[in-house]
Amino acid sequence: MKTKSTLGKRIWLIFILGTISASGPLSIDLYLPALPEMTHDLAAPASLIQMSLSACLLGLALGQLISGPLSDKYGRKKPLMVGFFVFGLVSLLIAMSNSVYLLILLRFIQGLAGASGQVLSRAIASDMFSGSLLTKFYSMLSAVNGIFPVISPVIGGFMIQFVSWKGIFILLAAIGFILVIALWLGVKETLPVENRITGHPLESVVEMFGFLKNSKFVRLILATGLVSGGLFSYISASSFVFQNFFHMSVQNFSLLYALNGIGIAIGSMIPGGLAARFPEITQARFVLATTVLTTILLTLSALFFNNLLVVIVLVFLTVTQFGMLFTLTTSIIMNLSLRNNGGLSALLGLSQNAIGGIMSPLVGVMGSHTYLPMALAIMGCMLLSMLLFFSIHDKSRNQDSFE
Repeated sequence: MKTKSTLGKRIWLIFILGTISASGPLSIDLYLPALPEMTHDLAAPASLIQMSLSACLLGLALGQLISGPLSDKYGRKKPLMVGFFVFGLVSLLIAMSNSVYLLILLRFIQGLAGASGQVLSRAIASDMFSGSLLTKFYSMLSAVNGIFPVISPVIGGFMIQFVSWKGIFILLAAIGFILVIALWLGVKETLPVENRITGHPLESVVEMFGFLKNSKFVRLILATGLVSGGLFSYISASSFVFQNFFHMSVQNFSLLYALNGIGIAIGSMIPGGLAARFPEITQARFVLATTVLTTILLTLSALFFNNLLVVIVLVFLTVTQFGMLFTLTTSIIMNLSLRNNGGLSALLGLSQNAIGGIMSPLVGVMGSHTYLPMALAIMGCMLLSMLLFFSIHDKSRNQDSFE
């Protein structure tokens, strides 16, 4: 079903897919400004509150292993609608919870449900586009998705001035139910019956894990997941670093976080503009190398001087590079297969969210009274990602060499 599509339909599709793929940013970024308040309200340490972030990320990772393969058998639309209905319902339950342990459990379930938006937005795009067209589409899709990290913390920071953190999850519930209606009315099925996997549903799961037999593919997936680990090291520590260490107000932190969200969106659009001139693999290698350099500078700044402006500039450069890498690695991976794209997207999401979920509490355990743990975590993730990616020796200058 590879198609060029009309401009109007493509814009509408980008808007819808960009919105449903934002289940992760909505679940995470909207409540970030409330983390210090939740620490006090639930009488829990920062590392335990950050565990609610990790639980959601792990749910997002495992949920993709469910919705991705199921979509290869039953189509994309039905799993999306079921997922966002459960997402809305669980968000209401979170708003009624008073236990940090119940919060962590429900956040895990919320992640399981919201995972369908992340995995199937990628699968739908790969159903319709391939090659450089897919890279350009992912660039635009990521730009729309990048709007939510920009506006979410601003909205969250504004809301907690008037309501408790529970009000944020009531808003998430409303968003989930609205998306169910939007999917029902505004998205057509992109996977024809004749292209679906036949037989028992477990067969689609078996085919999905068949990708893991390819060592080059595994290294590529891990390299991509480590980029996400670097991003979530920043996300989980940012509110404590800027509010507690640099003494920023909630409102100023929300604006700074929004600025970095703009950086991610800008970075996401750059590879699409360069796709016709430079292969995605070449772009990815260059950006990985420069990102490692930026994170080394961030770490050195934490060791030798603590200047807020320097940290703001280096973090902005780092997250902008993250945006470029997410577009590039997603395009490289999703161009690998013309079949079982739901499962392929699920493995990509598993790596991103699982490694992100591991890094989030790790940064909290390392300490929240300096930004050195955040800088070290980001640098470590990016260095490992670069080493893994550069260990893949392609014989040609395109994605097919990874098959």
